[in-house]
Amino acid sequence: MALDSNMVIPAHVALILDGNGRWAKKRGLPRTFGHKEGCVTVEKTVEIAARMGIKYLTVYGFSTENWKRSEEEVGALMQLFRYYMVLLLKIASANNVRVKMIGDRRRFAQDIIDGINRLEEETKDNTGLTFVIAVNYGGRDEIRRAAAKLAEDVKAGKEDITESVFASYLDTADIPDPDLLIRTSGELRLSNYLLWQLAYTELYVTDCLWPDFDEKELEKAIFQYNKRDRRFGGVK
Repeated sequence: MALDSNMVIPAHVALILDGNGRWAKKRGLPRTFGHKEGCVTVEKTVEIAARMGIKYLTVYGFSTENWKRSEEEVGALMQLFRYYMVLLLKIASANNVRVKMIGDRRRFAQDIIDGINRLEEETKDNTGLTFVIAVNYGGRDEIRRAAAKLAEDVKAGKEDITESVFASYLDTADIPDPDLLIRTSGELRLSNYLLWQLAYTELYVTDCLWPDFDEKELEKAIFQYNKRDRRFGGVK
């Protein structure tokens, strides 16, 4: 399904990358192999999104709840993250992509924190797609952290609490809200993802497991997005 020139391309697409473990299990492989294949799909999706003209792409890389997984799986994910950060720097440079991480990075090992900081610093002047990765991220935790920072400033007499002021304390302060959320693997929940930002986002769920997600699947989602009537609570 090729998109025609009259299609509206959403400026910001958010992704919940679900189904890596199930993809591996179907093939008799360890869950970690599914995560590796999922990273390959992320690389391809960044390049496809940039080519399509999507301005922001946000992916749910590692949630605050993912620490509950087995020590073996979490350790494997951390090693994969270390490898992927090095590769992502090359991909970002080749595609003029700016990389931003959201979430509380303080829980990670220092070398991972340094890698995140380097990614952001070395890509900050790129002018193409902004690729946002949510790591050690949870929507409730983000709102809690924002509220705590805002409370300190209100106590000091610096701020009045308005919706726009509160949004400026979120991890996504300089990023527009998503136009389209895509969740793979058929699950029908938000999983504590971008709870503030998704207030008026169009939702699209596909049964496709994340490692199988490709350009055709993204086109299907955008096609469905174009059939939606976005009123933002008003009447047209």
